[in-house]
Amino acid sequence: MEVSSQRPGGARRVEPLLLALSLLTLVTGLVDAACYLGLGRVFTANMTGNVVLLAFGAAGAQGLPVLAPTVSLVVFLGGAVAGGRLAYRQVGPAGAEVPAAVRRRWLMVALLAELLLVVVAGVVAVGLPVDGGGARRYVVIGLLAAGLGLQNATVRRLAVPDVTTTVLTLTLTGLAADSWLAGGHSPRAGRRLAAVGLMASGALAGALLLRVDVALPVLAAAVVIALAAVALRLETEQPLPQAGA
Repeated sequence: MEVSSQRPGGARRVEPLLLALSLLTLVTGLVDAACYLGLGRVFTANMTGNVVLLAFGAAGAQGLPVLAPTVSLVVFLGGAVAGGRLAYRQVGPAGAEVPAAVRRRWLMVALLAELLLVVVAGVVAVGLPVDGGGARRYVVIGLLAAGLGLQNATVRRLAVPDVTTTVLTLTLTGLAADSWLAGGHSPRAGRRLAAVGLMASGALAGALLLRVDVALPVLAAAVVIALAAVALRLETEQPLPQAGA
């Protein structure tokens, strides 16, 4: 993760917004580990994977579901619509000048809404057997997909360079294409590497927690979202990081 400008006296500090978004990247790993490994080969954050799995399942590939990724995809889109409407109501159309206080209020509302959905999903998931649970499984999938759709719409509107919280393909491409091997220099290599590491760490932690209970990685994700909200509360009156930051 990159840091902001120096404080008086030479100390450097982490930009609160980047810290919050980095924590949401960790959430993606936790949630997708719970869903893919514990709820029957389905993603609720990574829709690229979901669409591919849905196509494989529709083609009759053995062991791949159709209903679960369909539910996840549809509800995710609903969450993204809700996130887009929330952004429009809170901060106006894309490109509009937004005071820092208004932006913080919008982000806090979005985070608290996601936190509520993830907490409820975690409670519903308590005691669910791996790859089982009947209707309860789809409730958990739907709640998580709605929360991550809301998160994606919010992060997309923020448009912080190299911080998507759910997609690493472009991040990894940027690392390679801008590297010295390609004859260039990546201006945000630290931010990109942090995103990869955080998502992988979340997935690893989620897979380990899943050994105890399906609900644990989901509830851990809720704790991380709460920490992201705390980080945002620390944000001062600063402009959004720009593309060259």
